[in-house]
Amino acid sequence: MDLSVSNPITKDNHYKICFVCLGNICRSPTAEGIFQHLIDDRGLEDYFEVDSAGTSAYHIGESANSKSQRTAQKHGITLHSKARQFKQFDLEYYDLILAMDNENLSNVQQMANGGQDTKIGRMRDFDPQPGDGQVPDPYHGGPEGFENVFQIVKRSCEQLLDELESHVQK
Repeated sequence: MDLSVSNPITKDNHYKICFVCLGNICRSPTAEGIFQHLIDDRGLEDYFEVDSAGTSAYHIGESANSKSQRTAQKHGITLHSKARQFKQFDLEYYDLILAMDNENLSNVQQMANGGQDTKIGRMRDFDPQPGDGQVPDPYHGGPEGFENVFQIVKRSCEQLLDELESHVQK
């Protein structure tokens, strides 16, 4: 995915990212938590706004899945988000919308009616080891599935932030 960052990222012009999965309790809150942790570690918290959402309404208001939380905590990351559904206004608000798999990508693209395709992509577009391009849903699996998702998302978030950091104007 080609990141088209047309303006410098500044304290007055935050770059806004929304990570999207199905229920917003496993993959997308993990991505939100990891990305927030990375920007905090690099001292870039004044330049980015990070959120996550789900394409379904299954878990609105719930905290991240306990297995996702345990996996993140094992790596020193806390998942603070509460599940919410991705809405039409999110398409206009966010500069970049990253879906976790092809189904979520298709759902977001359908909402956009093709209008914001340049800012909609897949999380693994930034993974140096993209595999099949999808972040697998660990919801019905064991701890190893959640660890696998964590590692995929971490690699992808690191690469994404590496690319975006060159547009930050301090």
